[in-house]
Amino acid sequence: MPVRKVAMLTAGGIAPCLSSAVGGLIERYTELAPEVEIIGYLDGYAGLLTGNSITVTPEVRAGAHLLHGFGGSPLGNSRVKLTNVKDCVKRGLVQEGEDPLKVAADQLTKDGVDVLHTIGGDDTNTTAADLAAYLHENGYELQVVGMPKTIDNDVVPIKQTLGAWTAAEQGAIYAENIIGEHTSNPRMLIIHEVMGRHCGWLTAETARRYRERMSGREYLPGVVAASKEAWDVHAVYVPESHIDIKAEGERLRHVMDELGCVNIFLSEGAGVEDVIAELETAGEDVPRDAFGHVQLDKVNPGAWFAKQFAEAIGAEKTMVQKSGYFSRSAAANDEDLALIKRCTDFAVDAALRGESGVVGEDEEQGDELRAIEFPRIRGAKPFDPSVDWFQALLKSIGQA
Repeated sequence: MPVRKVAMLTAGGIAPCLSSAVGGLIERYTELAPEVEIIGYLDGYAGLLTGNSITVTPEVRAGAHLLHGFGGSPLGNSRVKLTNVKDCVKRGLVQEGEDPLKVAADQLTKDGVDVLHTIGGDDTNTTAADLAAYLHENGYELQVVGMPKTIDNDVVPIKQTLGAWTAAEQGAIYAENIIGEHTSNPRMLIIHEVMGRHCGWLTAETARRYRERMSGREYLPGVVAASKEAWDVHAVYVPESHIDIKAEGERLRHVMDELGCVNIFLSEGAGVEDVIAELETAGEDVPRDAFGHVQLDKVNPGAWFAKQFAEAIGAEKTMVQKSGYFSRSAAANDEDLALIKRCTDFAVDAALRGESGVVGEDEEQGDELRAIEFPRIRGAKPFDPSVDWFQALLKSIGQA
């Protein structure tokens, strides 16, 4: 089938790749098939369900390169699961008795769309998979070509998701100023909470990049607060490793006694099951989103861990600072821009060849860049804490 009209949407939380990915798709279509009409659905699947879209004009095509310098998304985002009928009705996206998948399919048909590009994380692309399956089963002639966006880098089987490198770099930059707060009070506990449900990789990579940045700084060993040790990371906690709070409390108490501060990098998802268990034991409701995920910002693992450690290490003051919104709203860095270009170029080429799937480096097929079959896409890919670089990091900070 010839490609005459394509649509794009971005969905889920924002990440440092969405604007660039939209710009890259526009540039590639303009380069290879300028006759193809392009529209963008606004606010993700919400815009698809309501038919809210914009047309990519010649002026936008000419200035598409400017999008590489922006964070956020030029199309807007939302968290909508097409198979969660109750939530779609509650939000006014469909009427009672309507099937959101059929509403989406009918809208795409009405708009004359031949290819739909979805740019998002595992939830966005599993929703795209649901839509692609529905379209196929019901005779709709449409391709769906997704791209993997998530700062957590946790999509199976994709080696590196768009935006994750930038998020780690920005989290390290954020931490430089936050850790300066260790001089604001005696016996200061600082927890840098890294956003993400399954963000073991992001937390570890942020800590690694922070330490790399700080390694180039000159310190004043004769002044404890200006020493390398006081500015270092003293603990890194990820969801994939058990946290022995008692043992770590004893270890970090010695750090506090020596330096007058303790700096922890904590994954938002680390130990979350313990937090949930405590809430449920107390009879409290655990808030969840449309996808059934625990809403971590409302559960607040950072505050829970701060409470556990503050007493154990004798902290006089505790500060929990979250880098997530700072990191995820940044424009893509050079590493991500190069990956985004490879993926957007491939996505357009695949669409023009008639392929569907999620574009990424397939870890299960030799890291080949390809349109990965939708049924193979899933989230919650765990970080491997046994990798050499992370073990070396833990050893260098004295964490078992």
